Amino acid sequence: MSRRPWFYARPLLAAAAAVTVLAGTAAAAPADASPDRYTTASAALDDTYYQDALGKTGAELKSALHTIISDQTKLSYSQVWGALKATDEDPANASNVVLLYTGRSQSKNDNGGNSGQWNREHVWAKSHGDFGTATGPGTDVHHLRPTDVQVNSTRGNKDFDNGGSELGSAPGNFTDGDSFEPRDAVKGDVARMILYMAVRYEGNDSFADLEPNDQVNNGSAPKMGKLSVLKQWSQEDPPDTFEKRRNDVIFEQFQHNRNPFIDHPEWVGSIW
Repeated sequence: MSRRPWFYARPLLAAAAAVTVLAGTAAAAPADASPDRYTTASAALDDTYYQDALGKTGAELKSALHTIISDQTKLSYSQVWGALKATDEDPANASNVVLLYTGRSQSKNDNGGNSGQWNREHVWAKSHGDFGTATGPGTDVHHLRPTDVQVNSTRGNKDFDNGGSELGSAPGNFTDGDSFEPRDAVKGDVARMILYMAVRYEGNDSFADLEPNDQVNNGSAPKMGKLSVLKQWSQEDPPDTFEKRRNDVIFEQFQHNRNPFIDHPEWVGSIW
């Protein structure tokens, strides 16, 4: 049974509207017409969704967040296609998605496995813990993103770190033999996705205990690096409107759980 079956989009939007009215700046347009309708009120989240995590740090905070975000609806791998078309929709063109590493806006229907198309990238590489595309970590949309097929292949299952040679097909991204560095605009996004996975999957649901560490070449171990670099990226690239909207769409329409490090980036340093 869900721990918070009542706490979905409408209560959040109502709470956000109430905050606006109290501030004396109520918008004339209905909530659904506002470009910021997916930016939920942090106070409402803290009073409800995150109430059991507030005031905690370290292992205690991580445990509390694990309990909170484990209450989710799970998708099949085929359902991920449709979910990504909503979560990563181009705000300037509703017919397109924005690809993670290239930033390219591409037709939602141009997905598949051919060169030039977009496919589903496991930001926490599925071989790190050997979960494949199994329902659970293999289908968790919080770390699945649309990416160019060739760039996805180049990244492969490499850990994340700074350095390497720039990709000609994706300027701003770098890679070498054991690591991948995404473009600056999504460095924080990548870090927060990795850390979400480390909190959500703790080894108590038939999957491996996923944890970040401070090395590369992790292979098939349920580890992902480098933690020191990921923490730096999270701090230097805080959540933007696109990332916040994505978190809300996943919560409201699909999995009904959140990435806490988007709502509270400071929790990265509180745990690690």
